[in-house]
Amino acid sequence: MPDPTAKPENIHATAILIGERGVLITGPSGSGKTTLALALIDHFSRLGLFARLIGDDQLFVAARFGRLVCHAPASIAGLAEVPGLGPKPLLFQPVGVIDLAIRMVSADAIARFQEESTATIAGCVVPRIDLVQRNVTAALPAVMARLAIAPFV
Repeated sequence: MPDPTAKPENIHATAILIGERGVLITGPSGSGKTTLALALIDHFSRLGLFARLIGDDQLFVAARFGRLVCHAPASIAGLAEVPGLGPKPLLFQPVGVIDLAIRMVSADAIARFQEESTATIAGCVVPRIDLVQRNVTAALPAVMARLAIAPFV
């Protein structure tokens, strides 16, 4: 097990909480990480579920007792980068445990039906799904199904 006192690793990603489940979104710049995070927060909030930003663009991640924990650097905590407008304040949760990693990929790099896969981040193995970049419409049901949120069980 990784050292619980180890220094956190800084990664390029966005993270949110949906209910009690943490979701980490990775991908290249411009792939739609923030757009997806904001759409998920809005969608699940409208369904009456707790949904908050943990951090956008840069995150500190570390293994804590076998779980992946993340938080935003203090300088950008509570800010989400809105395309064309820059960083804007948003309700946020200061820290979260990650239960699902989403990797944003190009349409030609994704399988129609994905096998179960994982990502190893800061020494922790986390379930992972790949989603097509900048396609929020397809991402919403995929995230709902993966997290077993109604209507999926």
